[in-house]
Amino acid sequence: MPAERLKVSLVDDDQSVRESLPALLEELGYETAVFSSAEEFLASGQIALSRCLILDIAMPGMSGLDLLGELKRRQSEVPVIFITGQGNGATRSKVMAAGAAECLFKPLHEAALDEALKFATGRG
Repeated sequence: MPAERLKVSLVDDDQSVRESLPALLEELGYETAVFSSAEEFLASGQIALSRCLILDIAMPGMSGLDLLGELKRRQSEVPVIFITGQGNGATRSKVMAAGAAECLFKPLHEAALDEALKFATGRG
């Protein structure tokens, strides 16, 4: 019997990430829901169904950190893996201190994403 396919929600304003990352997540054994903004994700009803959230830090409107704050306000415990193309060590420290499970830098490496997902979902 195959393992349960956990749902991972991806929130990123970059269309190329929204088009490419779900295929990798499927290869790694996850079901994926994709959103172009934090506001779209919040309106979707997917918070309770998501076992992990992969979230861009810098987005127009509500930022990734703003969304993390809103999830905490709603008492959601969904783990968040931040991804960013504009980060550095200080960025990583900031999001980890805010409660992220991990912070990865674009371009994403499959092994690093796999490890972060295993940690965040308790599969590792």
